[in-house]
Amino acid sequence: MRLRFGRRRWKAGAPRMSVRSALPWPLRWLGAAVMLGLCGALALWAFEFGKDIAGLDRNAREELERLRAEVVTLRADLAALSSEDHTAQSRLTTERSLQEQLRMQIRQLEADNQALRNDLGFFERLIPAGGDALAIRGLQAERLSATQWRWQVLMIQAARNAPDFKGALEISFTGTLAGKPWSAKHAPAPQPVLVKGYLRQEGVVDLPAQAVVKTVTAKLLQGNAVRSVQTFDP
Repeated sequence: MRLRFGRRRWKAGAPRMSVRSALPWPLRWLGAAVMLGLCGALALWAFEFGKDIAGLDRNAREELERLRAEVVTLRADLAALSSEDHTAQSRLTTERSLQEQLRMQIRQLEADNQALRNDLGFFERLIPAGGDALAIRGLQAERLSATQWRWQVLMIQAARNAPDFKGALEISFTGTLAGKPWSAKHAPAPQPVLVKGYLRQEGVVDLPAQAVVKTVTAKLLQGNAVRSVQTFDP
């Protein structure tokens, strides 16, 4: 009987019961006030934090603008320095070019001076030494290399209003080759010349490297007759 009495069966239609804690209404209002205070404090904190973030963002923007302005200034300074450097390089290049031009002009002036000296010597030879005959004057010869010689000769008619001379010029070299007498001419045959008051001729001739040139002779020919002769010892 006790077992049956202890094992009660709940029926579906039995009413359900809920247990609630009965708090006094002052405590409920106090809890609500505390919750509202916490929410207000949280909202105030969020507001102040947002203001701080906004302030930081403003400061960051101002700093960014300042840095951008400094970058623009630095770029302008760099461009100015680059322009000045380019200008300095251009000036240096111009100065070097001018110096090189001056060197070339100096070399040209030296060459012109030497040419004037040569011309002066040439015209000095034009001064008649006496007599009215056609003559060879100013025969010169020099060695350019082991196998080349350069010769120069001046032919002059001392007489004024002398008729033009039509003849031939022969340049010969004499000396030794391998210990034996040797001679050579500047051309296979005498070269035609036409002297109108004066005439200067020059040329280069190839000679054996072993040849020892002792005398250079210039002959002015008219037909088979020798009109003038001059020798030069190099």
